[in-house]
Amino acid sequence: MDDVRAVVLVEGVSDRAALEALARRRGRDLAAEGVQIVSMGGATNVRTFLERYGPHGQDVRLAGLCDSGEADHVRRRLADAGLGSAPGPDGMEALGFHVCVADLEDELIRAVGARGVERVVEAAGELASFRIFQNQPAQRERSPEAQLRRFMGTRKGRKARYAHLLVDALDLTRVPRHLDRVLDVGG
Repeated sequence: MDDVRAVVLVEGVSDRAALEALARRRGRDLAAEGVQIVSMGGATNVRTFLERYGPHGQDVRLAGLCDSGEADHVRRRLADAGLGSAPGPDGMEALGFHVCVADLEDELIRAVGARGVERVVEAAGELASFRIFQNQPAQRERSPEAQLRRFMGTRKGRKARYAHLLVDALDLTRVPRHLDRVLDVGG
């Protein structure tokens, strides 16, 4: 931990996989930059990690990424940890913490586009499974984007696998800004 200058806190392994893939695609060596991406096992654990890495712990530069449904919780914990008040998404961004519109998968699906994501699913050998999933009664009325997002969460490890694959398929001019900005913590 001595060589770590900055920590990016993320909710889960899929978030970490996406950011590591993006850093690789951008030609960055996060370890050499002293940046570590830490999966917290859910946003409800943010207090523990802010205590460990924040001003009352190791006091490294912090950044983070969370889902919109967890933003209020993270905002309160940032204030509790002495990192400052963060009213609204802009306040959180000023503290280095970024909020995905719904979640990371939603951001990536919109950036790659539903057809592009289906091509990724096909290349991963899961298009037949996805088509069966789409025909389930609970899925029929959902948009392709919503179906894809839900499909990624139906099997353990699938979110992390697709986070990496979608970042690899992503046109680098269409990277969701939250993903690039959260990695700026090392700069």
